[in-house]
Formats: sequence, C-alpha cells, structure tokens
Amino acid sequence: IDGPVSPVQQRNLEKAWNCKVIDRTGLILEIFGERARTHEGRLQVELAAMSFQRSRLVRSWTHLERQRGGLGFVGGPGESQIELDRRLIDERISKLKRQLESVRRTRELQRAARRRVPYPIVALVGYTNAGKSTLFNRLTDSGVMAEDMLFATLDPTMRQLELPSGRRVILSDTVGFISDLPTDLVAAFRATLEEVLEADLILHVRDIASPESNAQKQDVLEVLSSLGIGDDTRTVELLNKADLLQEEDAAAIQAQSARHEEEVVISAVTGAGCDLVLQLIETRLADKNEIIDVTLAYDDGRTIAWLYENGDVLSREDGEEGIRFTVSLDPKNAGRFQQGKNS
Repeated sequence: IDGPVSPVQQRNLEKAWNCKVIDRTGLILEIFGERARTHEGRLQVELAAMSFQRSRLVRSWTHLERQRGGLGFVGGPGESQIELDRRLIDERISKLKRQLESVRRTRELQRAARRRVPYPIVALVGYTNAGKSTLFNRLTDSGVMAEDMLFATLDPTMRQLELPSGRRVILSDTVGFISDLPTDLVAAFRATLEEVLEADLILHVRDIASPESNAQKQDVLEVLSSLGIGDDTRTVELLNKADLLQEEDAAAIQAQSARHEEEVVISAVTGAGCDLVLQLIETRLADKNEIIDVTLAYDDGRTIAWLYENGDVLSREDGEEGIRFTVSLDPKNAGRFQQGKNS
C-alpha cells in the first residue's frame, strides 16, 4: 500500500486478506535492508526498522495470554510477551543509538582531519535513481555500484577529483532521497547526511527525463531543508539523463538552462556536459577563495609547509630571492596568513 498504514489497519487487512500487508515505510525499510553493505549502513537500517517495528508488536502477540510471575508464593501478573518484546526492542534501540553516536563522532574526527587538508568537499545529492553514482563514477573513474534501482547507494563514498586546473577536491556520493521519507529514516541516516552539511558545494542531480522531475526536486529540497540547508547558495542543479529526452525537449531544456548559471544539462551515461560540471565546480569554489602572491625565503620551511597544508598552491617559482607562491586560501586562512605575516 503506497501510503502509511497504522498497526491496527495492518492487522485487520492481514486478517481479512490472509496475506502479508506492507505499507510505504515497510517497503522502503525492506529495500534498505537488502542494499545495506557496510557496518554503519546496517546499523542505520536496523535502527529505523526497530523504531518502525516497535509500534507494530500488537499484531504479533494478540494470541498470547498474560504470563504468570511474581516473587515467592505471590502469583502476581508477570510480563506479557508484548511487554517483553517491547522492552527488548527499546534496549536494542538504545544500543544502536549509542553505536551510531560513536559513528557520528568518528565521522566528525574524519571531517576535522579533512579540514586540515586543503581539499574542498563537493557533495552529490538528489532523488533516488537520479544517476548520482553513475555521475560519480564518470567524474572520478571509480567503480561504485550504480544500478537502475532504488537506493543502490546507502553508504557515502568519497573520492579525490582533479579539476582541469590541477586543483583537487573531494567528491562525496550520498544516499538518495524519496518522497514522504519516514522521519525515522531521516533520523537514522543523519550521520550520513551530515556530510552534506559540511560540503563547500552541493550538486543537486535531477532526473530531467522523469515526468515527476519537478515533484522530485521539491522532495529533495524538503529533506535538505529539514537538515538545515534551505535556500542555499552552495547548491547547483545538474539536469541529468538528457540522453533519454526527445530532441525538441532536450533543445528546450538546454535553452532554458543557458539562462541560469546554476543549471547544467548533462548525461552521466554518455559524459555529455561533464566537462561543464568540472568547470562549474572550479568557478564556484574559486569565487569563495582569495588568491595570494607571496615570496618566501628558502629556509622558511614552517610557512611553506603551512601554505601547502592550509591552502591550494596554484603555482611555485624558485628564484634567486626566494620561492614565489600563488596560493588560493579560504577567507579564514587568508586572514590568519596576513595576521601571521604582520606579526
């Protein structure tokens, strides 16, 4: 059933039809369970499944009587099977949340380590099956699983990407979104989706060949908004699957996107438009940074190392008076560098 079904409705329908009834959330959870590959992915899926299952225990144990229990000769009412199961599920949920909190802390440490490396982060987001992983493989020459199926990607993948200028960035492939995404799933995958929050640039990949393309766009924007990324200037739209359009439709969309700097028409399968994507990434990231020319003495190894660690060295020339660097720094590091020079 493509919609939410309450536990009582599910039980009544199963009794009436004598078959298993699955609602939208249950189906998404079953798909997620099949797709999860890593330890973190399985933890996230299990947490969402446990939260979903907890409210549906009533239909599993309606046939059982309350058990007898108590201390000594006092035969007070003991714990019923449904209460026992609910307690076990609550304990399991608490354990999963602790494990995912540990994953979140690990991810934060990894992000802190990446911040010390002068590589900006570019995140791919979009509706499920929009072609994010295919584009990811096209840009990075990777072998990430990319199939024509829902939620082929559940675990974020990161690869280094070299831009035409030689500058390097980190490209992140994320889990796909879907309309009416259960809140339990959003909460369970928050550790994964936090990668998007840290991104310097967000590439919203859209399936432009789908008749539901505009509705899918709104669903993605709603999920991003729930994460605190609303009308964000970091977002660029990539109109993917242009190879599936009729010629006149493709020409119309191409003409429309030409009027918007924040849109690029591409085909991840054929590679059409991918060079424009790389140029766009370069331009958008360069807009944020400050370009500094500086000449340093050969023995000033500490400052040279700091530039390589915190900036993007665009050029280096060894001369008689010292080494001349052209460095791209983000505004914060540029201020720190100027302050260090003045002091």
